Amino acid sequence: MTGRTLSSREPLVLLALTALVLVVSGIGPFDRLTWWLEVAPVLIGAAILVATFSRFRLSPLLYRLLFLHAVILMVGGHYTYARVPAGFWVQEWFDFSRNHYDRLGHLAQGFIPAILAREILIRWSPLPRGRWLCVVVICMCLAFSAFYELIEWWAALIAGAASESFLGTQGDVWDTQWDMFLALIGAITALFTLSRVHDRSLKSVVGDRESPPG
Repeated sequence: MTGRTLSSREPLVLLALTALVLVVSGIGPFDRLTWWLEVAPVLIGAAILVATFSRFRLSPLLYRLLFLHAVILMVGGHYTYARVPAGFWVQEWFDFSRNHYDRLGHLAQGFIPAILAREILIRWSPLPRGRWLCVVVICMCLAFSAFYELIEWWAALIAGAASESFLGTQGDVWDTQWDMFLALIGAITALFTLSRVHDRSLKSVVGDRESPPG
């Protein structure tokens, strides 16, 4: 089997694995409303990726990262972020005061969208690779993180106490600020550690540069 064949099939394999994890996560979740709220981005994102697959295929690296992000969301949806077992293990090992799985989720909320935003801007905007591209990507990730906090606020207003598991604040009055800060750290880390790897992965899809639509 050639490398090209493997590359073309990988997104379909990742989609199938995502569907499998989604089904498993939906079996007896701790809170059904929280499960729906957490997996909604996965369902929406998967639908967009499937609809645009033939016209705008993403890089292999980005598909893998999106799959990882989907798994983090679905695991959090099944247990709720404050009750994920792995978070309790880390809490016990390091004597933390709370389950930090939600911190991982918000770190990923900056890390993985940073690569998504970088890819879209490289392929569909006149921005060249460089400092300004990094600045715009980081600003986009911060804006997305802030918008997600607004969604959590709206959920709290609409659902009241029923949204507590979705918010996952665990009594931390600075939870919103921590969430956005970790998204910022995630975005910066992604750009510093994965930009070159991302460029190589992009070449397998579009070559050195894809012209913006016009």
